[in-house]
Amino acid sequence: MFEVIHIPAFKDNYIWLLRQGMHAVVVDPGDARPVLNLLGRQGWSLSGILITHHHADHQGGIASLKQRYPVQVYGPACEPIHGLDRPLRGGETVRIDPLGLSLQVIAVPGHTLGHLAYYGAGCLFCGDTLFGGGCGRLFEGSVEQMADSLTRLAALPADTAVYCAHEYTEANLRFALAVEPGNRQLQHRVDEVAVTRAKGLPTIPSTMAIEKATNPFLRCTEPEVVASARLHRPEAFDEVTVFAALREWKNHF
Repeated sequence: MFEVIHIPAFKDNYIWLLRQGMHAVVVDPGDARPVLNLLGRQGWSLSGILITHHHADHQGGIASLKQRYPVQVYGPACEPIHGLDRPLRGGETVRIDPLGLSLQVIAVPGHTLGHLAYYGAGCLFCGDTLFGGGCGRLFEGSVEQMADSLTRLAALPADTAVYCAHEYTEANLRFALAVEPGNRQLQHRVDEVAVTRAKGLPTIPSTMAIEKATNPFLRCTEPEVVASARLHRPEAFDEVTVFAALREWKNHF
């Protein structure tokens, strides 16, 4: 089983490094420097680069990494990914032989049109689609696309470890509590996350079970969530329109 290491970058990004023995794969290296520093210190070799979407804070380090390690870059076929070698659309399996690693590729449009997630060995690397306690903004895709993408991710096993690309959990949970103040599991998570962040520790990964119990964007049929959404958009009547109301509310929260 591979080890997953978080590499902080920029203000609140997480670059994920998957390691087995002396070999590693990196997910969404927006900045090459901390990745190169870690690989150099440990003497590990880079065996592949996985990209979820085209935003610069997720792919900006590709060129520098490939100068040092001429590896394959996997990413969305329909997005401008620098140095892309293996274009993906969802439904494929990525195999990184040096790590004995196989990951299913899941198309999750919404945040961007070609956004991908990678799932395998009980781990989900979901970029900016699903966050701890929240979800990504809709920069390119539609409400319907994002709602469908989240539904597909929520269907993964409950014990799936969720590795998103930003440390947004504390702020997201403040919104979640405004949506669903009666949710006791959510109240408990708010307290736990506050302690974790006070220690300077990451709140990621969470699990799919935790997200389904506390993330309002995965709870669009729950009565309290629906009632809160209708306060902001009275015409919200089904899962998609409730999601749309929540996303618009969160944009201005």
